[in-house]
Parts: sequence; C-alpha cells; structure tokens
Amino acid sequence: MSFSFSQENLEKIAALKKRYPSPKALCLPCLWLVQYQEGYISLDAIDAISEQTTIPPMEVYRVATFYTMFHLEKREKLQVDVCKTLSCKLCGADDILQHLESKDVTINHVECLGSCGTAPVMQINDKNYENLTIEKVESILEELL
Repeated sequence: MSFSFSQENLEKIAALKKRYPSPKALCLPCLWLVQYQEGYISLDAIDAISEQTTIPPMEVYRVATFYTMFHLEKREKLQVDVCKTLSCKLCGADDILQHLESKDVTINHVECLGSCGTAPVMQINDKNYENLTIEKVESILEELL
C-alpha cells in the first residue's frame, strides 16, 4: 500500500514551505496532515514526509513515535486519551480512568494535554474535554458511541 498526499495537503505543504526557513521544520505539520488525511501514519507516509522535508525517514519516524498523539496503526475503537500527570490525578483522573475501563473504548494514558487548570482532562479526536466528572464522561460517550 502506498501513500500520497492529497492535492489539498500538497497545497498546504507548499504554503507552509514559504513560511518556514527550513523544510525540516515541516515535520510536525506534515505528520498532522497525514494523520488527518489517513487516520494514522503509515511507513509509506513517513517516506512521503521525508521527501517533502529532506529529513531521513528514520528521523521522521523518531518524531512520530516520540509524541503520543501520532498513531502508527489504524485504530478500530473510539480512542480516549486521558492525562496521567499530577494535576489531573489530584483532580480525579483515576476515577475517570476506572469508569472508562468499563466502556468499549481504547484508553491511552498520555502526558500532559496542556489543560492543568481545567483538570481532569481527556481528549477524543483532538478535542479536549475538561473539568471531567464521571457523569460528564458518561454524557460525552453517549454522544460519541
């Protein structure tokens, strides 16, 4: 299976190249474009990013595997990223996690989602859900499942 950027994404990359002093700075934006286009980042997509950015494929792979928000495999179930850092833990993330374990979702324990002031936080499809309670989580899942 091969990967190629959509025409729309190629145009976005061309516009980004004008804004960035080095094509290497496009690694993260290209990873996002691939993930939004395909739902995950395949090895073929990593090669395509490498061609666009002049970064060796292994370096692109290292970036993609460093960040928890990038997925290198297709995902079947609803993916729920739950912050596991101290602010969220202190505000009840463990109760949220325990509740989610009884649901038909895939739970990913991730580092900070950047919303410590509104902890506990979870993310689904790049959308943060903040100030969580078990009732609020239940309501969110009912909408999405």
